[in-house]
Amino acid sequence: MHREYIYSRFNRFWHWTQAALILFLAATGFEIHGSLHFFGFADAVRYHNVAATMLLVLVALAIFWHLTTGQWRQYLPTLTNLRAQANYYLVGIFHHAPHPTHKSALSKLNPLQRLVYLGLKLLVIPVVALSGLLYMFYRYPQRFEVVALKMEGLRAVALAHTLGAYLILAFLIAHLYLITTGRTMTSNLKAMVSGYEDIEAEPGAESQAH
Repeated sequence: MHREYIYSRFNRFWHWTQAALILFLAATGFEIHGSLHFFGFADAVRYHNVAATMLLVLVALAIFWHLTTGQWRQYLPTLTNLRAQANYYLVGIFHHAPHPTHKSALSKLNPLQRLVYLGLKLLVIPVVALSGLLYMFYRYPQRFEVVALKMEGLRAVALAHTLGAYLILAFLIAHLYLITTGRTMTSNLKAMVSGYEDIEAEPGAESQAH
């Protein structure tokens, strides 16, 4: 085992701020739909829009950070160990099998994580963001047609926004579970707080060092 600095300060700031905003957006979004009651409809709409704006600013900063630091390469998909990673989550993890991939500062995500995160960043989040912007700037929450886009109401936009939100919520639930699948139940959580993680040496690395 060796201790390695995996998550930078901005990486951790972006992660935790994004998580807090998504949870708040979920709570206010459910209230807008009438499923929960915290602030009242009018305040829930206002708070939801403010939090959404903050999230868009955070996403812009994150995009800039990814591009300027080369961190965008973390999400490039690969077929290497993809099947082994799936088998690990489905079977191996319950039999204490060794992890098929090895984390490092240059490779933080396993093959399955790369695919999921890439899908979120290129598909789900853009759909949620664009549909949310339509709500914010095209007469929401009134029921008039959206003349500029030749749309009769915002039903299609609402369905797309809600579907994307549920997909993000499903990812969050899976993410919370996978946090517990590290070397210990809390090792992944501690790494995202401190930035440091205890990494297992790759097979043969010790012998090569000698």
